[in-house]
Amino acid sequence: MSFWEYLVSRHQQLLTDAYQHASAVFQCMVIATALGVALSVLTYRSMWAGNLAILSTASLLTIPSLAAIGLLIPLVGLGVPPTVITLTLYGLLPVVRNAVVGLRGVDPNLVDAATGIGMSRAARLLRVELPLAWPPILTGIRVSTQMLMGIAAVAAYASGPGLGNEIFRGIASLGSANAINQVLAGTIGIVILALLFDAAYVLLGRLTIPRGIRV
Repeated sequence: MSFWEYLVSRHQQLLTDAYQHASAVFQCMVIATALGVALSVLTYRSMWAGNLAILSTASLLTIPSLAAIGLLIPLVGLGVPPTVITLTLYGLLPVVRNAVVGLRGVDPNLVDAATGIGMSRAARLLRVELPLAWPPILTGIRVSTQMLMGIAAVAAYASGPGLGNEIFRGIASLGSANAINQVLAGTIGIVILALLFDAAYVLLGRLTIPRGIRV
């Protein structure tokens, strides 16, 4: 069976796996972004606290993803839980690092001006600092998403959702008629999803970042 014939015969399952893969990455990125920005807001004013936040999230990436999922299986079982936990933790570093850098890079004169017109600390953060730090934060989100697209495939080891199941099935049946087709279908599907997500982020940036800041 040719690769195209395989895609046609398995298109329904492949679409389902692709949807589950994209959904898992998207949901984990929402959680990782919320946690990462919150952690950055709490720590960026202190040099040591901000650096500690970056170092702590960076240390998580030193753990092999397969090992992390394997260690979580006895604690939370198979399926979605170890996938969500692993992807969320791995997605934190680029968001935290870029958010800390972005918030620290806001012009102090603008913050002083906001203070001078009577803005509270929360108002300054929400209306001045975070909007100005949004471009590097969005870049961190893009990097995290691309990284998680690949890591999500490993979640198939723990019966997680996504295109990784197609890849693992192909690897497990190497030598059979459709083994290579399965690996190719899963891999190409992940690449396409990564490109689609990145295009969506580019569009989001154009819609949310003022032209002057982009320049």
